[in-house]
Amino acid sequence: MDYLFPPLQQAAVPIAGGTAYFPVHRIYCVGRNYVEHAKEMGWTGREPPFFFMKPADAVLPVLAGTVGEMPYPPMTVNLHHEVELVVAIGRGGKNITSEEALSYIWGYAVGLDMTRRDLQAEAKDQGRPWCTAKGFDFSAPIGQIHRADTVQGIGQASISLHVNGQSRQDSDTSKLIWSLAEIIACLSELYTLQPGDLIFTGTPAGVAAVQRGDVLEASISGLSDLKIKMV
Repeated sequence: MDYLFPPLQQAAVPIAGGTAYFPVHRIYCVGRNYVEHAKEMGWTGREPPFFFMKPADAVLPVLAGTVGEMPYPPMTVNLHHEVELVVAIGRGGKNITSEEALSYIWGYAVGLDMTRRDLQAEAKDQGRPWCTAKGFDFSAPIGQIHRADTVQGIGQASISLHVNGQSRQDSDTSKLIWSLAEIIACLSELYTLQPGDLIFTGTPAGVAAVQRGDVLEASISGLSDLKIKMV
């Protein structure tokens, strides 16, 4: 194929235990999927799941044992952290049932849905999309992806975030409002899922602002930690 200019490099995330990379197709995110986080954002109850997206190249891959550097984004003074369990899809499908949904998962990783909260609040007030608040450069830091068959107890895994050694978020994946199977089933009714899709499954309570120089450490039991520094 004759391209007008060289295509940009494929966005990809390292896979734990080897040298291969997981090519990223799309990034889907689930909003308000932990009860206590929904409450801190002004909502209660089990509302129907809703989704937003980030560009594939918003990923900021970080190898285990290293510290990634995330540039503080422009046009915000209120950048928030949101630690999340990330599901990596390994095969395509649509109208997937909840009963078969977990078989579409290739692996899991720790991720951060970084959010320009002031821009999000402004967009909400004006009834506008959240794209500038959620889909900016490097807005999806992510650790190494672990094969699903090597991870035990992901449905009841501790999930936490520390900033400069101080606890900010601390919960358990069993507190997801919508389960992984339900998320995949619902999402597949809206989009045809493809190998390479990543799903950020929601964040627990405790989201807060970070500044340049802060070091964020995100953890989910059974997965490689994710560590970044704001620069």
